[in-house]
Amino acid sequence: MNDNHRIFLIRHGETEFNRVGRFQGQSDSSLTSQGIRQARRNGMVLASLVDKDQSWRIVASPLGRSLHTAKLISTEIGIDTSRIELEERIQEIGFGCWEGLDVQSIEAREPGALERRRSDHWNFAQEGGESMADVAQRVASWLQDLEGNVIAVSHGTTGRIIRGQYLGLTREQTLQLDQPQDIVFELCGREIIRH
Repeated sequence: MNDNHRIFLIRHGETEFNRVGRFQGQSDSSLTSQGIRQARRNGMVLASLVDKDQSWRIVASPLGRSLHTAKLISTEIGIDTSRIELEERIQEIGFGCWEGLDVQSIEAREPGALERRRSDHWNFAQEGGESMADVAQRVASWLQDLEGNVIAVSHGTTGRIIRGQYLGLTREQTLQLDQPQDIVFELCGREIIRH
């Protein structure tokens, strides 16, 4: 990865599933009114940070909540939404058969599964899903291929992994990172600034 570029990393705004505590993964859920406000807020912050004389790419996970967020951000910045590039490698971790379920439903269907996940969070994958280790591989590939100045709209878990890899954190440190929906992370010079 070239250290001569800047990356702004944003998580999509709050969704209906986020609000009610359902596992979302690669299924989709619409942004709430709060999520729309968060996306617009992040766009306004970015508008004050991006140098209009530099060339900026805006890249989004192809999942609907990220694309919607990216469109709202693009509008605030003044970048035509047709320029948004879709990037599967920054989409959210797949939760397989857990997608759309809440903790109580998962525990009822698979007693003890959530405890197994907690005991090896990095390597655990439920049926049809991905582990965080799987996501780390695709994120590493994306970071390696990055060129230029990029605004990236991704997800909670994937965003943690991107930031962890960028900083060279351990798995344990990466798992401790927060997942805010109203913060713009600036990745530059092997440091991360919160805006």
